[in-house]
Amino acid sequence: MTTGPGGSVLVLTSAHDVTADLVLRILAERKVPAVRLDPGTDLHTGAALTATYGTGDQRGTLRTPTRELDLTKVRSVWTRRPSPFDGPPELDGQERRFAASQSLWGGGGILASLPGAHYVNHPWNNRAAEYKPAQLVTAQRSGLSVPSTLITNDHDRAREFVGQHTGAVVYKPLWNTPYTIDGRAQQVWVREVRPHEITPDVASCPHLFQAKVEKAFDARLTAVGDRVFAVRIDSPDLDWRQRQSLMKCTPIDVPDRIARSVSAYLTISRLAFGAFDFAVTPTGDWYFLECNPNGQWAWQPDSITNAIAHAIADQLQNGPEA
Repeated sequence: MTTGPGGSVLVLTSAHDVTADLVLRILAERKVPAVRLDPGTDLHTGAALTATYGTGDQRGTLRTPTRELDLTKVRSVWTRRPSPFDGPPELDGQERRFAASQSLWGGGGILASLPGAHYVNHPWNNRAAEYKPAQLVTAQRSGLSVPSTLITNDHDRAREFVGQHTGAVVYKPLWNTPYTIDGRAQQVWVREVRPHEITPDVASCPHLFQAKVEKAFDARLTAVGDRVFAVRIDSPDLDWRQRQSLMKCTPIDVPDRIARSVSAYLTISRLAFGAFDFAVTPTGDWYFLECNPNGQWAWQPDSITNAIAHAIADQLQNGPEA
């Protein structure tokens, strides 16, 4: 591992993100300076962000209650889990909405445009990579196997797709949209769907239907640069996220072909990090399900979690040389 360039690491995340703490401790042990900022809240609770632009000149500073950071000397930015730009809580209505949008486009724009900084990942690349259709296209381009998938708001086409498959078909949401019933948060899990369950209500918005992979197990593959870490997930549920207390995770090796395709996927998507979900068949075929460009990873076995934390620290320490 190289010592990397000079300058600080800027970590954009909430104050309560314990996953970020794992990496920040490693950077501290290596004596790599790091500044933690939650721009969605800190910029209206004591932090100040300034940028100036002119012909051939760009400068900027971030001032917190304890630090002042020269933004031209940031070696890396880790876009971890920052809070949304919601605006100062003391404002109401359109004033708060105005302040929130100005913070997003102004403060967010400054932090996404630091000269020479290495982003893990760049926030705009993160957003682009979150679209499920884009993920499927990128997986195909990268040489990964993709289950037969339909995205449509056509009721007849959806029923036809579900009916024509001899095996099961599942429905999965295109985005994890907040949803409540009687004030209680609800989660839409991946589930099997039958033709008679497809109603004209499909026309209300696009729905994603996908041929169910007859799998031996699920696999979570976490990629950091050219390094990959994977666990086998055995769960009684179709969607292992539903009852994580019942799943079993075991470190596994990644086939070379999958590792090469994952590397191609990151390159196409301009990502330095990705959390990939696969369904693995009894014959050992890996089917791509999705890639979360900012997925959680600290829930995995300690050996995997520790390896991922060190790999991310390497990326941040080495900066543009990573």
